[in-house]
Amino acid sequence: MNNSWRPLPPPARPIAAATAEAVTAIREGNEPSGDLGAQDPAQTGLILGTVVRLLLEDGNPDGLTADDVRTALAGCVRSWPAADPQVVLWLLAGALGVLEEDGSPAPKPDVLARHAVALINHLLAGRPVEPWLTAALAEIQRAQLHD
Repeated sequence: MNNSWRPLPPPARPIAAATAEAVTAIREGNEPSGDLGAQDPAQTGLILGTVVRLLLEDGNPDGLTADDVRTALAGCVRSWPAADPQVVLWLLAGALGVLEEDGSPAPKPDVLARHAVALINHLLAGRPVEPWLTAALAEIQRAQLHD
């Protein structure tokens, strides 16, 4: 594990490390490893969803429109050939807090994790993932302290 993750809370360290490794794999044209899918699904989902939301907000400072969401979805699907558009849409809706569960089962945690990394990689547009993971974890910590 990378020493840059040492300041993070212990439960977040393996998720951050696995996310960074998965983003690198996708950037190199490889399939992300299963390390991320092996982490706690609730914690992984919270962290990755927060990163997605922060990146969407950063890329759309004047607010997010349906066209912006459609652009993110299409860009992710084009950038990662293994992407399932339904899973990416599920992730976008979840990250934005508008996911309406209709009783159909959610995608499996490992599928969600791989697709989340592909979406994050697309939204990063070549930027490093580490600052976004750190920002997401800081925001999660702030929210938990205020609850």
